Amino acid sequence: MNQYDLIVVGSGPAGRRGAIQAAKLGKKVLVIEQGKRVGGVSVHTGTIPSKTLRETALNLTGWRERGFYGRSYRVKQEISAEDLRRRLIITLNHEVEVLEHQFARNRVQHIRGRASFVGPTTLEISKDDDESMLVSGTSILLAVGTKPFRPDYMPFDGRTVVDSDELLDIRELPRSLVVIGAGVIGIEYATIFSALDIQVTVIDPKTTMLDFIDREIVEDFTYQLRDRAMKLNLGQKAEKVERLDNGKVLLTLDNGRKITTEMVLFAAGRMGATDALNLPAAGLEADARGRLKVNPETFQTTVPNIYAAGDVVGFPSLASTSMEQGRVAARVAVGAIAKEPQKYFPYGIYAVPEISTCGLSEEEVKERGIPYECGIARFRETSRGHIMGLDSGLLKMIFSLRTRRLLGVHIIGEGATELVHIGQAVLNLKGTVEYFVENTFNYPTLAEAYKIAGLDAWNRMGEIKAE
Repeated sequence: MNQYDLIVVGSGPAGRRGAIQAAKLGKKVLVIEQGKRVGGVSVHTGTIPSKTLRETALNLTGWRERGFYGRSYRVKQEISAEDLRRRLIITLNHEVEVLEHQFARNRVQHIRGRASFVGPTTLEISKDDDESMLVSGTSILLAVGTKPFRPDYMPFDGRTVVDSDELLDIRELPRSLVVIGAGVIGIEYATIFSALDIQVTVIDPKTTMLDFIDREIVEDFTYQLRDRAMKLNLGQKAEKVERLDNGKVLLTLDNGRKITTEMVLFAAGRMGATDALNLPAAGLEADARGRLKVNPETFQTTVPNIYAAGDVVGFPSLASTSMEQGRVAARVAVGAIAKEPQKYFPYGIYAVPEISTCGLSEEEVKERGIPYECGIARFRETSRGHIMGLDSGLLKMIFSLRTRRLLGVHIIGEGATELVHIGQAVLNLKGTVEYFVENTFNYPTLAEAYKIAGLDAWNRMGEIKAE
């Protein structure tokens, strides 16, 4: 039996970062990946594909230029599913090649196969050729990610009723799409297909969406979606979904309303991909959604030598945070010192328009009873915004009236996921409103919105001395 210092199951963001970190510390590392190629869900069906699809849709439709040339402007008049897939394949191949090179350079071994526990330190790897082998690890890191939740009542067929994985393989773009689920994945795909001028309807039993995002940002986002004729049926549940003989799909809502569409995307939740791991053999148990409970500081499970990181441990389920979780877990697993991560991390939603946030929302500040003031800048107020033809987008910052420190930054619009890092740095360095007022920002840039929002807050706050 081959013995390793660390065995990593899964090669997504958490797995690959953990494996490479342990290898850089001189440890013998094995990565087990059940997919045909390394990269995990993030590379093949999740983060990279959805963001590539988004960028391709915005480029081919000329979305970013419509502020100048009108809503009918398009770079390519007839856009097909193949147009979208072509760029996707190029991007995925590049990501896989980079990852394979990283593994080779750091001497990380990787095997293709399905892993299952035989005991707390031993895994059986089953390969496609029906062969199997046993491997043993002093420590084991589970970074298996998640898979789409597929309820039995949904008539999935991979063509007209699909999950978020199957959506990437459709052969034709529909004229109409119903998205069931107003979470991050559902909203991202709904807005991407809306940008392709496809009629989109979103259905969710909750009366609100994206509840962890500042309400003012969500309200602005909702207005933009409705303004471009997207239908948001919130507070309504799809009780019945039927495939019709004419190739379309009929949905019956709990209020009796019926909707006919060419395609349904079911994106109401994901499950931890732990069902094939034989967790009981290792003394582990997953929750109802297949997720594993861990110590949030070390990512150690209830079994001392087994760790878990990434989407399989639940919120925030971001590629960026998963990477850090994997790195920290690997360091702890091999006995190295692991510094506590910074308190504030950015959350990015790659919808159209994109949203990014870091720190406390206005609602959270109110709940904590912190006296505060807000500063807002709209992208159309910046010269760069005019140059880009932006008529929407805003940056909001929240400051403590007592300490004048930045408490949260919330952005919607072009470049939001890039711009947020300025606010993140100020948050983690405990900066105040004066940073934005007294510092110089490149002109013309969208980043100048920080100075505008800072001045807006400063004018409202007055010359109050920080304690």
